[in-house]
Amino acid sequence: METRALYDAVLLAGFDHFMLPDDARLRFLNLVPNPSDRPQSSLGYMMARAAANRGDGQTGWYVRGDELLVEAFLRDVETAISDAAPVCIATTAFALASVLDEMAARGSVLALPSGSRVMETGGFKGRARIVERAQLYAASCLRFGLPESAIVAEYGMTELTSQYYDDCLIRDAGVAIDARRKFAPPTLRTRVVGPDGATLPNGTVGALLHVDLANRASVAAILTEDLGVCFDDGLVLIGRESGASLRGCSLDAETLRPR
Repeated sequence: METRALYDAVLLAGFDHFMLPDDARLRFLNLVPNPSDRPQSSLGYMMARAAANRGDGQTGWYVRGDELLVEAFLRDVETAISDAAPVCIATTAFALASVLDEMAARGSVLALPSGSRVMETGGFKGRARIVERAQLYAASCLRFGLPESAIVAEYGMTELTSQYYDDCLIRDAGVAIDARRKFAPPTLRTRVVGPDGATLPNGTVGALLHVDLANRASVAAILTEDLGVCFDDGLVLIGRESGASLRGCSLDAETLRPR
């Protein structure tokens, strides 16, 4: 990509539509790497742009090296509650699980201000641990006083310019967590394909082949080892193919040391 302008425009358009349908100005508390420390992190870059352009001017970062700064995060959550400032917690699944484990050990419940939400990403299967999505979301609702519809799963790849999101902030249809549909901006379309590369009919599990027209200066079509199902009303992400190498930004978070 010649400049970051296209990437910024696409990521903000998708974030606005799926994460900020109410045009809220949120306080961003990011359980992801700060791009000033880890410039190669596409997730960190994404959240830095969202916070700079859509935040309330106060942004926190709680991953430093191999440490997860739980104490600082919880202090800033308490400050946001005191300020009645709704927050967006951007996090990988494993970072969120670590924070919730620490909160459970302390018996801590911090009810976030109305309008707060969580953006979760990165996958649930690590090298040494598997996190169950339903349990993670239930614990998040308990510890942060959130409705389940306030937790949005984002699905993206370093190789893509566009991202998929749950649409639960737009329409809370009461869909079971593992059956939630994902949606993307118009720049991104996905085919579900079989081993021969042929497109499979709706409702059939296969590998995801993404075509991202925003990949202007790179490869538009990306064949993945992620499994999913396409329906008329969106994409259901299932996970990685059997035997596929693990990948995703949650893997780094799996080994973070809480402090």
